[in-house]
Amino acid sequence: MDELTFGWEEWVALPELGLPAIRAKVDTGARTSALHAHDIETFGPAAKPKVRFNVHPIAGREDIAITCSAPLVDRREVTSSNGESEQRYVIQTTLDVNGQSWPIEVTLTNRAGMNSRMLLGRQALADHITISATERRLQPELSYDVYHDARVRRVAPKRALRIAVLSREDNYSTRRLVEVGEARGHTVEVIDTTRCYMAINAMAPEVHYDGKRLPRYDAVIPRIGASITPYGTAVIRQFETIGTYCVNGSAGITASRDKLHAHQVLASKRIGMPTTAFAASPKDTSNLMALVGTAPLIVKLLESTQGKGVVLAETKKAAESVIDAFRGLKANFLVQDFVKEAAGEDIRCLVIAGKVVAAMKRTGADGDFRSNLHRGGSAKVVRISKEERDTAVRAARAFGLGKAGVDLLRSESGPKVLEVNSSPGFEGIEKATGKDIVGKLYDEIEARVKPQPVRKRKST
Repeated sequence: MDELTFGWEEWVALPELGLPAIRAKVDTGARTSALHAHDIETFGPAAKPKVRFNVHPIAGREDIAITCSAPLVDRREVTSSNGESEQRYVIQTTLDVNGQSWPIEVTLTNRAGMNSRMLLGRQALADHITISATERRLQPELSYDVYHDARVRRVAPKRALRIAVLSREDNYSTRRLVEVGEARGHTVEVIDTTRCYMAINAMAPEVHYDGKRLPRYDAVIPRIGASITPYGTAVIRQFETIGTYCVNGSAGITASRDKLHAHQVLASKRIGMPTTAFAASPKDTSNLMALVGTAPLIVKLLESTQGKGVVLAETKKAAESVIDAFRGLKANFLVQDFVKEAAGEDIRCLVIAGKVVAAMKRTGADGDFRSNLHRGGSAKVVRISKEERDTAVRAARAFGLGKAGVDLLRSESGPKVLEVNSSPGFEGIEKATGKDIVGKLYDEIEARVKPQPVRKRKST
């Protein structure tokens, strides 16, 4: 390497941590370098532990935080210049100065009171470096401007993430989320939503689980069952309050699960759907049916899932009987036009981050108008039209869902949205299409957790 001369302070970069510009104080009295870090937490398997932490690279700018993760090398006792000892985590990373790079060890500690966010110790000062203790910034100037524009995202490295999957089931979808995430080097933890509880306060909101505070996750993937929607969305709201990226937000899950609310959302966005009518206690059943059209009609419980609580009434008399029966049970239901031309088939579009990543046609079992795979239906890959693709994307966007299964019917007047599912299963559509849907979901998560540029403050 070319000879370098360092003053007592220099600009350096730590590219593997996503820190393209940081001011470091050179201290030949210290053996190991130190980096200002907070929210330091270990994660991952005991055989290959990692550490996740946040860095404020600019002194006095607590609003600029870069989340880093790195393999954990050691934990050792470090004695500072004032004689205080502290147990610190040690990582190894690459130091970049003036186009030259070399590996260094760094301890993680709180340097909040220091102007220099980093201290360079003897171990980082390679043989080709000479120290001029009376001068400063002898190497090329870097700029904090990188944290204020899109460059901060472009230079962000791929890093190991800590991800929570909120699920109570050990099924194909949950297992795939764990397997694919771990294959990419992430740590994926399955959390039983019903065993979470929340500490709700303004200063430090937390989620607890089995007697311990849950760590800070880079992302949360909700797979909330319909039976626990209210509590499950409350847990997601708590993660949102903390600032964790949730693939699907609480508001979108709540709205999509309530069939009446969901249809009102779709109507407000002028998204095609079967004509629908609802009343809490209609005195005139015939009048309610007339709002939708003539028989056959669909009568659907508001809380129905996987085709349960959905009845096809082929005649006006049958529809009246079903409505009277549901009303007698004090059940909330809606009445919907039956799209005959769909002939027991629908199209499931899997939408991730505003794109249809896969689509399959589902056909109901013999004699069943419902096409749900859980009820014996079959599926095969299908080519969808631009109008169908746009409708699916608009429907997912209407609920603010990063991941959604949008069910469409092909009608004579264009695609009609039957349902927007906030927890779509992956098994049927991955097997029907042969696509790695879960991998595409992780592509989006990895992109979303990259740091965001922060506006500069105006000079005073």
